[in-house]
Amino acid sequence: MGGQEPQFIQVGKGGRERRIAVDIAEGRAPAVLWLSGFKSDMTGTKAEAVADFGRRSGQAIVRFDYSGHGRSGGRFEDACVSDWLEEAEAVFDRFCGKGALLVGSSMGGWIALLLTLSRKAAGRIKGLVLIAPALDFTEELMWKKRFNDDIRTAILEKGFWAQPSDYSDDPYVITRKLIEDGRDHLLFGRELHLGVPITILQGAKDPDVPASHAQRLVEALPRDDVTFSLVPDGDHRLSRPQDIALLLRSLEAALSHSAPSDR
Repeated sequence: MGGQEPQFIQVGKGGRERRIAVDIAEGRAPAVLWLSGFKSDMTGTKAEAVADFGRRSGQAIVRFDYSGHGRSGGRFEDACVSDWLEEAEAVFDRFCGKGALLVGSSMGGWIALLLTLSRKAAGRIKGLVLIAPALDFTEELMWKKRFNDDIRTAILEKGFWAQPSDYSDDPYVITRKLIEDGRDHLLFGRELHLGVPITILQGAKDPDVPASHAQRLVEALPRDDVTFSLVPDGDHRLSRPQDIALLLRSLEAALSHSAPSDR
């Protein structure tokens, strides 16, 4: 994070307080609010590229780590989608007073959609750029698709299952709490209307979030202005130099479409 120490805010109450690390780079409004993926943090390749974009362009950039991730407090195994959404809402409310463009990667795409729906009335969300958006992934991509009967039984009976990861030496501990809480936030199965421009970047060779999943999201947004870019040889991370260039072009285009009064 360029040597800058994050600041910390407290989120939650009633014994569920979490210490959340937030990195703020002051600049032009609307701020770009970065929303990381599952088991990712604000120092990842794409997040750092967005931060560097802000330094070069003078755009305000806000990044944070979910609880159980990066420099934030809490154990990953104790957290769930409700917690991560609450943290995103707290960061948005506190640091994006002049509006924000949400940039969400993988699970961060789901959080971005949920945040937009929960804060739609405020009128401060100016658009979304989503990278391999993994909405409803706990149910659609894990429980229904990736998990077999043995895994589902282990989660129901033991309360967790340790899933090997292609991106880390440590397994992902998938808890029953994560699966059941995710069901409270499912978006597929109904028409969505966000009321802001949406850009979706998706790799055609993504083994984790299939292109068909992103296409299903496009179809769920019939009333919104949606741009869908499919990268023919792109994987899930979309972190190659050419992928980063596409992300930054998309970010610039989204910012250029924000209202003059927001800039």
